[in-house]
Amino acid sequence: MILYRAISMFLRVLIYLILGRAIASWFIRPGDRLYPLYMQLVRVTEPLLAPFRKMTERFGMRSGIDLSPLLAILAIYIIQRLLFSLMI
Repeated sequence: MILYRAISMFLRVLIYLILGRAIASWFIRPGDRLYPLYMQLVRVTEPLLAPFRKMTERFGMRSGIDLSPLLAILAIYIIQRLLFSLMI
C-alpha cells in the first residue's frame, strides 16, 4: 500500500510539473522575474516531453500547438493504470 501511494504521488507530481510548464510557457518570457523558475521546470520536464515531441514531428502533427504535454500526461495515466493493475 505504501508503494502504491509513493508511485501515485510521484506520477501526480510529474503531471503537475508538466501542466505548470505548459501554462507558464504562455505567460513567462525571457527577462521576466520568474523566467529562472520556468527554466528549472523546462530542465525537469524536457526529458519526459522530448520523445513525445519527436513522435509528433515524425507523424507530421507539427503545428503551432505543442501536443507533447498532452501526450505525456496521457502516457503517465496509462502507465499508472497498468502498474496499479499489476500490483493488485
